[in-house]
Amino acid sequence: MSFDEMDVDTIWMNGEFVDWEDAQVHVLTHGLHYGSGVFEGVRCYETEEGPAIFRWEEHLERLYNSCKPYDLDIEYEPEELTEATLELIDRQDLASCYIRPIVYYGYDSLGVSPGDCPTDVTIAAWPWGAYLGEEALENGVEVMVSSWRKHASSQIPTNAKTTGLYVNSMLAGEEARRNGYVEAIVLNKEGNVAEGPGENLFLVRDGEIHTPGLSESILDGITRDTVITLAEEMGYTVHDDATISRGELNTADELFFTGSAAEVTPIRQVDNVEIGDGGRGPVTEEIQSRFFDLVNRRTDDHDDWFTYV
Repeated sequence: MSFDEMDVDTIWMNGEFVDWEDAQVHVLTHGLHYGSGVFEGVRCYETEEGPAIFRWEEHLERLYNSCKPYDLDIEYEPEELTEATLELIDRQDLASCYIRPIVYYGYDSLGVSPGDCPTDVTIAAWPWGAYLGEEALENGVEVMVSSWRKHASSQIPTNAKTTGLYVNSMLAGEEARRNGYVEAIVLNKEGNVAEGPGENLFLVRDGEIHTPGLSESILDGITRDTVITLAEEMGYTVHDDATISRGELNTADELFFTGSAAEVTPIRQVDNVEIGDGGRGPVTEEIQSRFFDLVNRRTDDHDDWFTYV
């Protein structure tokens, strides 16, 4: 669904609420030319107690931390961004939505050095369903291992969610879709499994759960952390610092993606090789069910993870 088909009309920009159509930047904005920005993707879920943003504080902390290597200086306190986001959701009467805060170097000069370019801050929110499709949550997705590699942390910080770096993700994802797959899996420079273009990856083998560690050039995903916590509470052994070879993907009992957009999405095939029984495996289904019970507040667990509108 395009933005023109959505019932949204307001964006918060640099301290003000502006009409959606007026939320524009100059064509010579530094962030447009060099990808010099950072962002977050956050889900707000409809609950019996009203809209609830999932792990907003953790996303906000990562946003501020992502600014550090780029010397982006947010002039607003976290509390101000929280207040703006809550009001934005309320103004647009959104029961559930996807939230996109973005911080970037704005318009002043166009040398590679940002110089005196201002740090602009924008927050948008809009309705967004299942990232990889509703049926994917139940049936799983078919993916390919991309020919594009994930950049290493010695090249560009992998623990910062940087706008320009998602060209890497776009290349991998579009390569997969051109070849008839829904999504990609990206290897790191050593040839081990890193993640998806916008997701972390989990592997199930002999009832235990494995996910690549932070040293494997992955983003430290907040949904990744959520699933690790929930799985351990459910009694699973979780290896959260794993090194996973490409070949291990094909012999896994189960695979699944996690992410704020993707939530918990099973993987049923990799490079046309069927994973497990070729559908959503029992461990994935159990974790997925626990996750959706949590975010839709069908349980009172982890209420501190929610910011209510």
